Amino acid sequence: MTSATGWRAAIPAGIRPYTERAPVGALLLGISSGFPFAMIAATLTTRLAEAGIDKKAVTAFTLAFLLYNIKFLWAPLIDRFRIPGLAALIGQRRAWLVVIGIGVMASVCWLGLADPAAGLAPVVAATLTVAFFGASYDIVIDAFRIETLTPEQLGVGSGMSQYGWQLGAKAAGGFALVIAARQGWSTAYVAMSLFALPAIAAGWLLGEPIQRRVANTARGVSAVIDAVIAPLADFFRRDGALLVLLFVLVHKLGDTLANLSFRLLFHDLGFTKDEVAFYDVGLGLVATLVGIFVGGIVYTQLGLRRAVLVSLILMMVSNLSFAALAVAGHTNIGMAASIGFENFSSGVGGVAVVAYLSALCDLRFTATQFALLSAAASVLGRLVAGLSTGALITAIGYPSFYLLTTVAALPGILIYLYMLRRGLIDEAPRVSPPRDATTPNGTASPAPPV
Repeated sequence: MTSATGWRAAIPAGIRPYTERAPVGALLLGISSGFPFAMIAATLTTRLAEAGIDKKAVTAFTLAFLLYNIKFLWAPLIDRFRIPGLAALIGQRRAWLVVIGIGVMASVCWLGLADPAAGLAPVVAATLTVAFFGASYDIVIDAFRIETLTPEQLGVGSGMSQYGWQLGAKAAGGFALVIAARQGWSTAYVAMSLFALPAIAAGWLLGEPIQRRVANTARGVSAVIDAVIAPLADFFRRDGALLVLLFVLVHKLGDTLANLSFRLLFHDLGFTKDEVAFYDVGLGLVATLVGIFVGGIVYTQLGLRRAVLVSLILMMVSNLSFAALAVAGHTNIGMAASIGFENFSSGVGGVAVVAYLSALCDLRFTATQFALLSAAASVLGRLVAGLSTGALITAIGYPSFYLLTTVAALPGILIYLYMLRRGLIDEAPRVSPPRDATTPNGTASPAPPV
């Protein structure tokens, strides 16, 4: 770390890393990453519930998130393909930021103009399009962030990225509710499409990542192997790779199941749009930001291994607060407490888990490997939620449903404890230097464990 100069020298040392260009860029990237998710998660759930759509049909829309979970299939394209003309002008990563960002804005506007009351088919098509472009935006945003941050900035950058994601998701979701209550849903969605712009601004602020200058002269079959097979082979050659992947698959099962049902609970308990906007969005955002700040301290003081364990336990216990809210009924104090604890826990967990997943990526294959890991982190929960959440809530009620989601978080904790005993948390995270154009043979020497 170099000594701070100018205005940054007056900032306390503990806060100073958050003011560096790369972490600030990670904040902007996170804002644009979070908002498409909000447009097809809580916001769309509220909109469909208002239109009188059946609970089973509403929760089935969460299956659109499965596109986020298979994004690793087209991540190699974004990793390797250069957009003709534009990539030469502004760089490969920045070119993808611009092109996909425009796609996100257009698809969100389409979703806003599709009326559920007139038929669900256009809404389904628009939702899938938003999910596709949102997942694609995540691919290039995550790669840009990881390639821009230095190893020393990984923890801080992950925290700033989580700040940004929550700001983007909560602000877009909250403003959408407020605008929809006054101007209608179409106006709200079109206005929220502007949240795609911060990531493009980050591209101009930071420039094309230096670590993206990769020598790649492969053609034909060799190019396919280099783009698709090599990133996956690199990951699965590691000791305990399958166990690590199993942990990533199940660790958020309970949390994902619970999160995708909150707006249904609030609607059935009779909370108004303004109440949801204030508590779920406003108070939830504050609690998340506090949680991320505390998560950074926990990560620094306890280290990666214990920080992740603390995060897993907090995220499991937080589901119980919604079981209590469901029993209590329409109470603002109860909603404030449950939302506050849930978002605080997610904030703490986000820092450690995202830093862990980021550290697992080899910089030669950033987009593909992080897409695989981040997709695996929620695919099981989203699949189960889309197929069964509405039916489960109808069959057993909200209190029992949230107790079930708490139990569903236990396997992830048990697998993590086993990984700790085997020493896999120390050995698995590795970041290798990229193959730079100045390296004659395009190889990279192994990096030390994180």
